[in-house]
Amino acid sequence: MIVIRTPYAGGARRTGCLGVLLLPFALAHRIFRPGRPDRITDPWIEVAQMARTAIGVAATLWLLYAYPLQGSVAGFVQDKALEMVLSAAILLIAGPTALAVFVLSARRPVRVVYCRRALGPLAGFGAMFGTSAVLWFLVMGGAVRLTAVLGGLQVVGLLVSTAGVLFGVPFAITAVVLCVHYCFRLGDVSEILPPVLSPALVWSLFAFEVFDAPPVIVPAVVRGLFLLGPPLSVTCLSVWELRLLRVRYGITVRQALGRSHACAAS
Repeated sequence: MIVIRTPYAGGARRTGCLGVLLLPFALAHRIFRPGRPDRITDPWIEVAQMARTAIGVAATLWLLYAYPLQGSVAGFVQDKALEMVLSAAILLIAGPTALAVFVLSARRPVRVVYCRRALGPLAGFGAMFGTSAVLWFLVMGGAVRLTAVLGGLQVVGLLVSTAGVLFGVPFAITAVVLCVHYCFRLGDVSEILPPVLSPALVWSLFAFEVFDAPPVIVPAVVRGLFLLGPPLSVTCLSVWELRLLRVRYGITVRQALGRSHACAAS
């Protein structure tokens, strides 16, 4: 009997064989969801983020209903999956860069704190790199080479490769969704980082989508609205979140870097 602690289980839950199937999802939640106990989470921010996501999903469904697809439904789903993977790839570059710039820009007392808090995001970056490398190795013929090297233990190599793919694929899919949603747990370092980094991510995606063929045959005005809607809404939400952090909790970029007058005086 396997005991798995999941963030949505409310404690230890004995799930038996089902626990094995849930293991990659539970592990991804544990690695990629923010976990700092004293992290400030405003309920209004979470409600606004969920509302924006729901509106985006509803708008996409309306678009599919109102206008014909350029290709097949499978191609549309594949494009959306590639968009999510591209978001994660951008974060893999922008995340460590933003984290390094932020930590190095902070004054020494808070810099030490941020270095300690950065272990969670760094674990996420490492897990994403490691999973991508293992899956790439197995898919690109590594499984065949592994069974060839093992010789008489080819069955073992085949079982290990199959288990790696069956575990790695759902883990990677869940990890991509969570790391994009939570900005690779950068909120564990400072609450100021996700709203600062999110607009950069969505505007980078906007630059790619402008030169990409639209998946749906739509008028130019509708295409423009759907191109500008996500980056503008995320930017407005980030500005509002930064203002809420400043007004309600006294968290600003200068305060987070330890460069405000209060921090300098202390």
